[in-house]
Amino acid sequence: DSVASRGLGDVYKRQHLFVSKGRFQAMVKILSILSLFLLSALVLFACSSGDEPKEPFVIAGIPDQNVSDLTRRYSGLTEYLSDELEVVVEYLPTTDYAATVTAFSRGDVQMAWFGGLTGVQARLAVPGSQAIAQRERDTKFHSVFVFNKNVDVVTLQDLKGLRFAFGSESSTSGHLMPRHFLSENGIDADSDFDGAPMFSGSHDQTWLLVQGGAADAGALSEAVWQKAVSSGKVDESKIGVFYVTPPYFDYNWTIRPDVEDKFGKGFIEMSTSAILGIDRADLLELFSAKKFIASENGNYAQIEDVGRNLGILK
Repeated sequence: DSVASRGLGDVYKRQHLFVSKGRFQAMVKILSILSLFLLSALVLFACSSGDEPKEPFVIAGIPDQNVSDLTRRYSGLTEYLSDELEVVVEYLPTTDYAATVTAFSRGDVQMAWFGGLTGVQARLAVPGSQAIAQRERDTKFHSVFVFNKNVDVVTLQDLKGLRFAFGSESSTSGHLMPRHFLSENGIDADSDFDGAPMFSGSHDQTWLLVQGGAADAGALSEAVWQKAVSSGKVDESKIGVFYVTPPYFDYNWTIRPDVEDKFGKGFIEMSTSAILGIDRADLLELFSAKKFIASENGNYAQIEDVGRNLGILK
């Protein structure tokens, strides 16, 4: 019996050892599976929180000058803003003024360099949007009226019966305010010229039309005109300025309110600080600016009133 008992005991020990070993192997297998699961979860979390590309901050600007000037302006600015804001900043070219407002209103663009009128249109389309910055010169901006020196023009009244060119229909300095000041001086832009007024689409094209003789006179941004003259592009033997308008508020940076949802609380303030902090002469020169200063929506109340009085804003 003792021999049999010892034999049974050995069998029991071997079975117990076998079972324990099986449990250990099962536990190792379970731990391995758990480790792989946790590792996968950590990888997915890392990808979702840091490695996944964030949505870019998209900016735009009204195409008020030729494409090469706009490309130089915004390629430098996007690089600067990317560094300052620590997000990817992209520039979206637009075909015309209205397209810039549409892109902003749809959310394809989060911040844009608008004229006075297009800025008002954009902020009306997206309630809560803010005008955050402008150039110093935009507090007292002017339009210039130019004429081809083959015609005799001294005052605004002399424009009656001549071929006249505006810029874009949505331009503040190239259409809205010139039309306003023409009206104040008793000139109806729709009936007092030789045919309907031309719309060149941009300030550069306006003075080129006048210089080339396709138009007898036209109105455009003072800043663009001065830049064209200083760069030697204008043939002053053929074209000159005969009238400068009273001052008004014009260009501005406007930003959508939902950027705080996409890029974090305080992003509007960060963007404002980045624009106001531009001190690179090359970037400022591309905007015909000495520096940017703070702005606000109320600065453009006159522009909105004029737009409504002329039927351009509904």
